[in-house]
Amino acid sequence: MAMTTNGFSSKLIPYFLRYLTSSPSSFTTHRFRFSQRTTINTTTTTIFAPPPPEQITIISDTVDCVYNFEDTKRLFSSVKTGKLIRSAANLSMASVEPVVDLGMWVMGSRLMQVGLLSEVVLGVIKHTVYEHFVAGADTAEAGQTVKKLWESGLRGMLDYGLEHAVDNESCDKNAQQFIKTVESTQSLPPSSVSFVVVKITAICPISLLKKVSDLLRWEYKNPSSFKLPWKLKTLPIFVECSPFYHTSAKPSPLTTADERDLELAHQRLTTICNKAIESNVPVVIDAEDTSIQPGIDYFTYSTAIMYNKGQKPFISGTIQAYLKDAGQRLFQTIKAADKLELPIGFKLVRGAYMSRERQLANSLDVESPIQNSIIDTHRCFNDCASFMLDEVSSGPGGLILATHNLESGKFAAQKARNLGIDRDSEKLEFASLYGMADAMSFGLRNAGFNVSKYLPFGPVDQIMPYLLRRAEENKGLLSSSYLDRHLMMKELKRRVKACVGKGLVESERPIVQVKL
Repeated sequence: MAMTTNGFSSKLIPYFLRYLTSSPSSFTTHRFRFSQRTTINTTTTTIFAPPPPEQITIISDTVDCVYNFEDTKRLFSSVKTGKLIRSAANLSMASVEPVVDLGMWVMGSRLMQVGLLSEVVLGVIKHTVYEHFVAGADTAEAGQTVKKLWESGLRGMLDYGLEHAVDNESCDKNAQQFIKTVESTQSLPPSSVSFVVVKITAICPISLLKKVSDLLRWEYKNPSSFKLPWKLKTLPIFVECSPFYHTSAKPSPLTTADERDLELAHQRLTTICNKAIESNVPVVIDAEDTSIQPGIDYFTYSTAIMYNKGQKPFISGTIQAYLKDAGQRLFQTIKAADKLELPIGFKLVRGAYMSRERQLANSLDVESPIQNSIIDTHRCFNDCASFMLDEVSSGPGGLILATHNLESGKFAAQKARNLGIDRDSEKLEFASLYGMADAMSFGLRNAGFNVSKYLPFGPVDQIMPYLLRRAEENKGLLSSSYLDRHLMMKELKRRVKACVGKGLVESERPIVQVKL
């Protein structure tokens, strides 16, 4: 009962043609340079003060030269009409929160245990949401998606859709999948894959990550009386305003078995990194919630010290701007890396665990680690982006700006231009989720920047936890995808008119009779 892609498109075409004929919507250092940096504002926990009003005005006036959304023909020149129709349909469906809520309820209910019903639901999902937001079922299908992106002027960040591992057996299997993902890049066009994404939660048991995070927190609060014998050389993981309520009492030390498992996790990560070096593809490590993020940062920074050389970082970490301590942690980490003459890279995101973090903080009657407002999150994101752009413009390092926010993208693009950071420098990569913010991606591509799409892939049943999390975390984002939908509809309308106009011209041409 699963729908075919072509059938799905053909059923939607009449609807879209009717929609298109209706009234169109309108909307109108050499090294670390202390002297050039402002001090951290400990009240707002951001690095810089907000840009002055005149700067914001100047940036707003440059929207056309950065994105140029008016020329939809050029913007979507690499997208076929069928794909454009399906994308507009999927985004329209995903923008209706009751539909998303219903889908999440069905996927989490016992109905999915009924064989026939489960097959029907998975079939519908595969040819709608899955097709739109997932790059494929395996490395071969993901590779085809990468090639299509590459032909359209974009790159791919390959992310095998693995969830949390609970034991060494599952960690070993996951590590092999990451290695297979890295190896698959060798058969793809050079530079078409910007990064391979690695999740520490997939190669180190969650329970061990929690223990390591607790021990790291306790050591930071008790530096003179508490030492960790197994700890490798790393960069700063905490600042004074970081959340420590996860570790309310002195944690037990790692057992001999724990230390052995920790070493195995390090070995898995180094094996993946060695394979990535052979394949000439850098690695970015994803972030998680604050209960285990210290352990993830520990893996990231200790591995970066081992592998990052020269000007371009090979291992990049992730900073989540919706955390109050994000700006200060970024500043301290960069400061320490500069002292070591270590190139460091970061993927900057807003964050994806807001509800979970606030619920836990409320249950413990402590202050939430999440920014007080979305405005504070935007400010933190832009401050961190500005800070990193200054850093990489005059020294080593790299920045992945993962955002769907037009203003943040516009601000960063304009500043990068002013600093002379272009596509050839390979110090800046804009990124967004596959299936989201396509207009922004194409606009930044046309403006001359490196742009990647975050490509989760895996079998539909295995990757469903990823899709459910994305649906829950991005309901507000999906409902605000109006710009993409509007521009897609505008381009579809233009194509229909062009097609009709061409047909009229053809019908009006005189018939020329040739005498033999």
